[in-house]
Amino acid sequence: MRTFGKWLGRVLLALLLAAVVVGLWKRDELMRLWAVNSLFSESRIVSNFSHMDKAFLTTPVPRGTSPAIDLPRGETASLPAGTDAWIRDRALTSLLVLKDGKIVYEDYFLGTTPDDRRISWSLAKSYLSTLFGVLLSEGAIASLDDPVTRYAPRLKGSAYDGASIRNVLNMASGVTFDEDYLDYNSDINRMGRVVALGRELDDFTIALKDRFIEPGKQWQYVSIDTHVIGMVIRGATGRSVPDLLAEKIMSPLGMEREAYYITDGAGVAFVLGGLNITTRDYARFGLMVQQDGSYNGQQVVPRDWIEASTAPSAPTAPGKIGYGYQWWIPVGAEPGEVLGRGIYGQYLYIDRARGVVIVVTAADRRFRDPGVNEGNIEAMRAIARGL
Repeated sequence: MRTFGKWLGRVLLALLLAAVVVGLWKRDELMRLWAVNSLFSESRIVSNFSHMDKAFLTTPVPRGTSPAIDLPRGETASLPAGTDAWIRDRALTSLLVLKDGKIVYEDYFLGTTPDDRRISWSLAKSYLSTLFGVLLSEGAIASLDDPVTRYAPRLKGSAYDGASIRNVLNMASGVTFDEDYLDYNSDINRMGRVVALGRELDDFTIALKDRFIEPGKQWQYVSIDTHVIGMVIRGATGRSVPDLLAEKIMSPLGMEREAYYITDGAGVAFVLGGLNITTRDYARFGLMVQQDGSYNGQQVVPRDWIEASTAPSAPTAPGKIGYGYQWWIPVGAEPGEVLGRGIYGQYLYIDRARGVVIVVTAADRRFRDPGVNEGNIEAMRAIARGL
C-alpha cells in the first residue's frame, strides 16, 4: 500500500508539472483568448479599446521622420441641442469636428485622452481602400476586374475562386460568411479566435468553400473580403500592408503618433479592423479624403480614386444604405457625403461639400440596437449642417 501511495504521488506530481509546462507554453495564447472573451465586457471595454496592444500581437505602422503637421484650431463651435445626450447614450470616448481644415470641437470622454490609440474596427477598411487606390494608380495592380487569384493564387479552389477584385472591394463576393457578433460560433467570431490564438488568417480564408450566390450579383457585408484585398496587395507588391500604408498614406499625413495593427500569428496585419490610431490622426486621414486625396500640398491618393471609391457602386438593395469600395454612403446622401464605420460606434463622417470631417470613437455595447446607426448618422449630419 505504501508503494502504491508513492507511485500515485509521483504520477500526480508528473501531471502537475506537465500542466504547469503546458500552461507556460500556451500562456500567451491563453491570455489572448481570455482577452477576446472579455474584450467587450462592460467593465473593460473602454480601456480595452484604447490599449489593444496589451492583449494582441501587433506590428507598428511608422509615422515617418517628418515633424507632425499641425491641425489648426478655429473658433469653437456650438453643437446642436441633444448632442450631450447623444454623447452619453452612445458611450462616446471622443468627438472631433473639423470645418475647413480647422478643429472647431474636440473632447474626450469616459476617462480617455488625446494620446489614446483607439481601435478602428471596420473603419480600417476605408484606410485599405485608399492604399489600394494608390497601388492601382502606380500599376502594381492592373485592373479591378482581375480575378483575386491572379495576385493571391492560394485562393484557387476556395470560395473566392472566380471573384474579381471589384467584387471583393464592393462586398459582393458571394462568399458565405456569418457576421453575427453575438453568436460564439459565427464565422466572424471564429476568425477572432484565429487572431487571438496566433494562427493564420490566410489559412482561415482559403478554407472558406461556400458561396450563397455568384460573385457580383448581390451585396452582403462580409468582413473577410477585406482580408482578401490585403492578400491581393501583398501578392502584387511582395510587401506588407503596414509598410505600404506607412509609406503611401501615413507619412504624408504628418501624424502625431505611430499607429499599429493587430496581427495574426504569422505577423500579417488584421487589415479588416485592427488599425489603432489617435483621434486627431483619424481626423488627418479624413481631411485628406475630404480634400479629394490632397493633403499639405501633396496629392496623396488620386482624386479619381476618391471619387470612384466613395460612390455607391455596390449592388445594394434599392433605398438602403449604399456601399462603394470599402466606404459607406448614407441613405439620402448629399453629394460628397460618405463615411467609414466600425462596430461599437466608430465613425469617420465626411461631408466634402461643406468642408466637414467628424471623428467619433465609442464603446457602445448597444450599437446593434434598432435605429442606432441611423441615429448616429443623423447626429453627425446635424453637427455638419449646423456649422
